[in-house]
Amino acid sequence: MRIWRQITHSRQRGPVVAPTKAVAAFEKAPPEARQLLTVPIRELGLRLDESPVAEYVRRLYAELETAGLRHFRPRCYLSDEWGCPSEEPVIGIPFYLGDSRVAHIEDAVNDIENEREIMMYLRHEAGHAFNYAYELYRTDEWHELFGSFRRPYRDDYPFVPFSRDYVRHIAGWYAQKHPDEDFAETFAVWLDPESHWRQRYANWGAMRKLLYIDRVATEVSDTPPTHAGGQTDITVDEMEQTVEEFYRGVHPDESAMIGGLALDTDLSDIFLDPSRRRVDGDYRAAEDLLAEHRRDIVDKVNEWTGVRRTLVRALVAAVEQRLRELGLLAVRERSRSQMIELTVYITALSMTFLIGKRPLRHRKVK
Repeated sequence: MRIWRQITHSRQRGPVVAPTKAVAAFEKAPPEARQLLTVPIRELGLRLDESPVAEYVRRLYAELETAGLRHFRPRCYLSDEWGCPSEEPVIGIPFYLGDSRVAHIEDAVNDIENEREIMMYLRHEAGHAFNYAYELYRTDEWHELFGSFRRPYRDDYPFVPFSRDYVRHIAGWYAQKHPDEDFAETFAVWLDPESHWRQRYANWGAMRKLLYIDRVATEVSDTPPTHAGGQTDITVDEMEQTVEEFYRGVHPDESAMIGGLALDTDLSDIFLDPSRRRVDGDYRAAEDLLAEHRRDIVDKVNEWTGVRRTLVRALVAAVEQRLRELGLLAVRERSRSQMIELTVYITALSMTFLIGKRPLRHRKVK
């Protein structure tokens, strides 16, 4: 994610929670994690080289070496979010990945990144850093392939689903967000030893960009970066707020977007009302079925619709809460088909945010 150092940060995967929502989420974290809520982040004593995420940084460096980039080792540091300060070849890593206890809080609030996602983000940020280290964005060829580096940066970017002119890596068709993100995503796919990009992207428009990076990487393999240093953005030692203050933050509450949803009739069509249960039937709570698959649903709906993850997560949470309130049941022998139907339903609800012209169905106010 490309971050301008002069503006307020917005965490790409960070929590979007109101105070009451945050308190409820904190309760899901283990006691040893909740004890850290009142501790200023800079007093946690976090050090990247001693943290669980250090292993992934070493893996990134090994991949760069294997790819032939012998002189490119971007500095990594713990910060408030994933990011690469604009035009600075350094990589910020969320502080919660530096301590397993804080990681439990992040997971309770917003589903912490798994191993695959951590490497995805590291490769992506390394793409930004590579671009800045060798100042590729200043060249005419870069502009011809990716577009204007100085194009205005938008969070609510338009995109063309399934376009073959861009690689697919981070969810939400992220390569289409900005030319700089296009380059970073292309670099990440090129670097990933398991991407098989030559086969997967054969006959795609994105192949020109991949071949460009492959050629440039060969050309600079034995050349030190033009811009080797780089200034960090906010570091973990500068973060004065407590862990709780960080998570409460100043982020908008996504629940306002979905308040008043008319879910009852639809959910009752998918699952069984408890008044209709049979004595000899085999049932489980519908909310438990959804909770079992919550992370996968949020991840995949976000990936294939492009609706921001925090909004999808809030929508799934609202559905789960309403299932609990209605006491609806899943029939065990039909739980697979019911889960498929619920996933499609949540996808359809999410898509109304994407098209933006038709509001979600709300309860009528009498």
